[in-house]
Amino acid sequence: MSQSPWQPISPAKPARTPKEPLNRERIVDVALRMMIEQGYDAVSMRKVAQELETGPASLYAHVANKKELDQLLVDRAAETMKLPSPPDPERWQEQLKDAMREILRAMRAMPGVARAAIGEIPLGDAALRTTECLLGILKAGGLSDKAAAWAVDLIPLYVTAVAFEETVQSASAQWTPEDLERFVGELRDFFAALPADRFPFTVALAGALTSGADLDERFEFGVAVITAGLAALATK
Repeated sequence: MSQSPWQPISPAKPARTPKEPLNRERIVDVALRMMIEQGYDAVSMRKVAQELETGPASLYAHVANKKELDQLLVDRAAETMKLPSPPDPERWQEQLKDAMREILRAMRAMPGVARAAIGEIPLGDAALRTTECLLGILKAGGLSDKAAAWAVDLIPLYVTAVAFEETVQSASAQWTPEDLERFVGELRDFFAALPADRFPFTVALAGALTSGADLDERFEFGVAVITAGLAALATK
């Protein structure tokens, strides 16, 4: 029996949209977005793989493990930094302060990256260029090789600690000015009420200890102390 000439044609199946090829950049993009939106602890190789609609094994072809992913996140932050260049012996202290401010800015822009950086030796290309920039500034300031080498560890450690503390305390960002004022007042009262015979300086300095609620003001104090200390070590 011949087939009817009016045989309907089956509709074509919709073409599948091809997946974007998986690569290191896409993995870091997704991990960074998750970290900013959900926090550092929300980022794991398994969860990143889920976001990319693939299995964790696919990620390991591009990123060895979570430790390497942390390094890549830190390097992504370093890529955004606009650091002073070239080193200027006449302005090295101001350049050093500007560099610390810029590192903090980058870390604040990517909440969670400070946690990824803690305890890590930055080995990515952009992170190494940051280290190179700091070393150049410190050597321009007349610091010895040892002082410059140790300072280039101390400086990021301070900035990273400040950024990390801010992310830990991020819940306070929802406080109203009244909430913050009440908290500071209660903390000041707590210090002032301590036994003066056991904690004489804490009691006497209760007001000073709870001053400087402005995060930038306290950060700048640390920047000034570090820079002045390093200047005192300069050999020229």
